[in-house]
Amino acid sequence: MAGEEPEWRKVLIARLQERDRRQKLNFQDIIGQNNKLLDNVTQLKADNLKLSVENEQLRTALSTGGGKDTTGAQLAISALEKKLLAQQEELTELHKRKGENSQLIVDLNVKVDKQNKIISEKEQTLTEQQSANNSLRAEVQMLKTNLEELKKLNMTMLDEHTALQLAFSALEEKLRGVQDENHCLLERLMRYKSKDADKLNEENESFLRSRLPSIFRKRSDKVKRDLEDAARETHLQFSHRNSISPSQIAEEDINIALGINNGAIAGGGDFLFGDEMFGASTKRPECYGKDCNPTTIFMKFEAHETESHAVRWSPIERMVATGGADRKVKFWDVGKGSSEPRAVLGGSSAGINSVDFDSTGSYILGTSNDYGARVWTVADSRLRHTLTGHSGKVMAAKYLQEPVKVVTGSHDRTLKIWDLRSIACIETKFAGSSCNDLVTTDSLGSTIISGHYDKKIRFWDIRTEKLADDILMPARITSLDLSKDFNYLICSIRDDTIQLFDLRKNQVITTFSHENFKLSCDLARASFNSGGTKIACGSADGLIYIWNISGHLEATLKGHTTAVNAVSWSTNFNAIASVGKGKKCIIYTES
Repeated sequence: MAGEEPEWRKVLIARLQERDRRQKLNFQDIIGQNNKLLDNVTQLKADNLKLSVENEQLRTALSTGGGKDTTGAQLAISALEKKLLAQQEELTELHKRKGENSQLIVDLNVKVDKQNKIISEKEQTLTEQQSANNSLRAEVQMLKTNLEELKKLNMTMLDEHTALQLAFSALEEKLRGVQDENHCLLERLMRYKSKDADKLNEENESFLRSRLPSIFRKRSDKVKRDLEDAARETHLQFSHRNSISPSQIAEEDINIALGINNGAIAGGGDFLFGDEMFGASTKRPECYGKDCNPTTIFMKFEAHETESHAVRWSPIERMVATGGADRKVKFWDVGKGSSEPRAVLGGSSAGINSVDFDSTGSYILGTSNDYGARVWTVADSRLRHTLTGHSGKVMAAKYLQEPVKVVTGSHDRTLKIWDLRSIACIETKFAGSSCNDLVTTDSLGSTIISGHYDKKIRFWDIRTEKLADDILMPARITSLDLSKDFNYLICSIRDDTIQLFDLRKNQVITTFSHENFKLSCDLARASFNSGGTKIACGSADGLIYIWNISGHLEATLKGHTTAVNAVSWSTNFNAIASVGKGKKCIIYTES
């Protein structure tokens, strides 16, 4: 064959030679033994033939009468016959061994075939594994390349984050400086206003004393008596009246009677509310000393960056807490009329659903969509406890046997009781339906009342593990609120009505509704006033509806342009705070 052989032919010949060598190696000893046996058989056949010839010769010699050699010939024949018989037996044995060897060769051939098949399968598997290994190596290389790219991208993002943090810190520092400057300017402005008011008050007082001394004395005595009678009758007194002397109030009434513009005396149309100014008309309210409705917007400010969900008055201060979808709880100092938050409480990773103070106003409790509830201290705005364990968003929470226990209601259809000393859940109550709101009946928290999506109000006695009682309502429940004496319960439900329960009789005594009143969502909250004589609730049309305890609609408050989610009636004075789907929080007071 001209030229060199192809490479594949050489490889094929080498593989055939290798396989021939492997197959011969297993049978080499058997073949050698078999060849020896064949040689022995051939030798024995030749000996047998030779003996047969000699036997025939001896027989021929005996038949011709060999005389004296007859006896010897017979002996030789006998010996040869014995030898022949032995040779035949040996030949038979060799044939037998040959057959066994042949069978062994056949069995070994079968085993060799099986081993060849196994080897072929292994080689095929090895080929597949090598292919898979190659593909995995390629994938690993690709992933390494991607990892390097991600590392570079991560470093870039870290650099950008660092730059943004530096920029944020600079802006934050600038903001603090502007806020401090603004605070200083406000303080200066208040001092100037106070000086102007004092000066005008002195001028008016001098005028009245010089021109109308008798009228002043008579009017002052009469106003003093009227104020003393009103103070004895009313339950809620304005703290600004406590900060003004009777003589000053009398002077104000005289000015009103005489038609004198007293706006400057009150600081430009404001009357004192606590330690700061509470904007209102200089005209005294007609219902002073009576149970009036808040009708005037005292404050309107942007509470949160997005929708606001919850609002609650502090039990001891003129301060409002709000919670919104921006994951923040904020304090607002209403007494000072500030539109800047007193504090912003962080820690939640999802929107806030409810807020509530303890009875001392020292702690605030907030629930969130991140399946947790949190406790902050009001004084230093620090996060004290984080209560996690629910598997759904936490809709409501209240103090129970304060300040050591808290109860939470969740969308996961359970209520959990927490011990704040060990920060652990000590009891789980399975309601069977998601809880939208809950209240506790007294300071000891012996009974928990919860409102649920399945239209039921459930009563739980914490001294037992079982459900005490339940009441079926016409629609799912959005909120609950108790009167201050714990005798009455209001329940807002999604058929756009509010039911009033007498807990002593365990029955509905009044239903509150109106043709335009529509609850905005499953988080809509209604509220009792401090005397338990009126209720307020926000509507989807942006109005706040106020009913008296008999079911008569007394007033509707305007101010919101979007649906109202929650209202809270202050326990210290006659004012309502409200939040809604917009960003605004509105404070209403008496006109």
